[in-house]
Amino acid sequence: METPELSINTTAEGVESESMQALDEAIRVAGGVGQLAQRVGAAASAPSMWKKRKSVPAEYCPAIERETGVRCERLRAGVAWDVLRMQSGVEPADQPGA
Repeated sequence: METPELSINTTAEGVESESMQALDEAIRVAGGVGQLAQRVGAAASAPSMWKKRKSVPAEYCPAIERETGVRCERLRAGVAWDVLRMQSGVEPADQPGA
């Protein structure tokens, strides 16, 4: 019996899609677009703009993670978050329900 291969989508579209799924989750956990914006110190329209541009600015990722538990790695896959965390001494947020 053969073991099926795992398929991980590492294309730009796949990473973009995961990032937007993560943003949608953060919006849901925060209680809506406006609530997320308020909790991370962004303009009320910012999360909607991030969705339109299909990119969350890296500077907001730590606040989103802190407020919602959605990991920076999911929001912006191209950033070396582990290195940045080691340099700052900050531990990643616990996942909700963990």
